[in-house]
Amino acid sequence: MNLVQFFWQGDAVARGVSLVLLAMSVSSWVLILWKSWLLQRAQGEVLRSVAAFWQSQTVDEAIQKMTAFDRQRLVMPLVRASQVQASTTLAGAGGRAMQLTRVLRSALHQAFVKLEYGQVLLATVGATAPFVGLLGTVWGIYHALLGIASAGQVTIDKISGPVGESLIMTAAGLAVAIPAVLAYNILGRVVARLEAELEGFARDLRELGNA
Repeated sequence: MNLVQFFWQGDAVARGVSLVLLAMSVSSWVLILWKSWLLQRAQGEVLRSVAAFWQSQTVDEAIQKMTAFDRQRLVMPLVRASQVQASTTLAGAGGRAMQLTRVLRSALHQAFVKLEYGQVLLATVGATAPFVGLLGTVWGIYHALLGIASAGQVTIDKISGPVGESLIMTAAGLAVAIPAVLAYNILGRVVARLEAELEGFARDLRELGNA
């Protein structure tokens, strides 16, 4: 029996569980492929943008060079934030050093939001997909046992077939969860490296602005 026949032979709960697992799998794989491509680009852009900044004579020259490199706008907001002027409002009450720290922290937060986008989805799929599959398995075994009880005669072939088909749900849940967990860990390490690079650059900008 193929998967299509297995799907249509199930009841509403079994079909619902199958559709949920399918949606989890599709969404996680789309996110994995898209984010892998995005982070690969971001790594090169951040390194080139930072190098272009320190090789420039002025901040205006650096911004002009970085426009071609920083397509994800991860580094440019930090540079622009470092050019903040002294304010007479409460935002500048602590002096330029505190004001610079505040605006750089805000720019870093926006960059981190971009880098960490989708990580919650991968973590959620990795944590819940096995239990969704287990729910389908338990429900399938329950109906299989009801069918065996109504038949009045219990044999190995009548037990192994329905129970084996129900266990497919457990395997499906694991097949959905494992790639999501691996991607979450691998992509998370890349994100952590980029965040460390941006934090270091922000500290350098703060020291440069206070010099």
